[in-house]
Amino acid sequence: MPKRNKIIIADDHPLLLKGLTEELINNNYNVVDTAIDGKNALKLILKHQPDIAILDIQMPILTGFEVIKQCEDKNIHTKFIVLTSHKENRYVLKAKSLNISGYLLKDEPFEEIEKCIQAINKGLTYFSSVFKEVYENQVSPELEKLQSLSPSELKITQLISQNKSTKDIAESLFISVRTVQKHRTNIIAKLKLEPNTDALSVWAKTHKEFLFFKNNINYK
Repeated sequence: MPKRNKIIIADDHPLLLKGLTEELINNNYNVVDTAIDGKNALKLILKHQPDIAILDIQMPILTGFEVIKQCEDKNIHTKFIVLTSHKENRYVLKAKSLNISGYLLKDEPFEEIEKCIQAINKGLTYFSSVFKEVYENQVSPELEKLQSLSPSELKITQLISQNKSTKDIAESLFISVRTVQKHRTNIIAKLKLEPNTDALSVWAKTHKEFLFFKNNINYK
């Protein structure tokens, strides 16, 4: 008898998609459909309302993250497992900002997918050890720094990340150039950056995703 979960899988690599589908079916999981791009993945999820959807991140038309966000907006109750090769901090950060149930790497054994599905069935989440390591050692420390910024300082840092000059920022926020400069000095101190002209600009551009996801993340 198939295990009760209705599962949809989406990946734009045909061999990986075929292999994972066959592995799940051979282990008595109920794979109801598959997709090779994000648009069709979304269509199938809306059609079948599966218990679980296993999604790649980088897919044509819609990314896995975009599919998840659209499903959240439509109040779809499917649980999402991200299966990816990406372990960079910006992907971990984005995943953390979404209501996903699992994040696994493609080079991990099939048993990890089974453990993830079993955790989901118990109402739990399951994340790769690499995901946890990146979050705890790279993402979380930067988020903690951002928590020290006031709303005005955060807004200014966001504008800096968009290549806005001090004059541009002053005009857009209806404050003086001197006030912006004072804020910049305070931001540099709070973020523990070198007190030079370029340090804040470089940091802001490098951490742009952090700046714009800050208010959507449960830090702890």
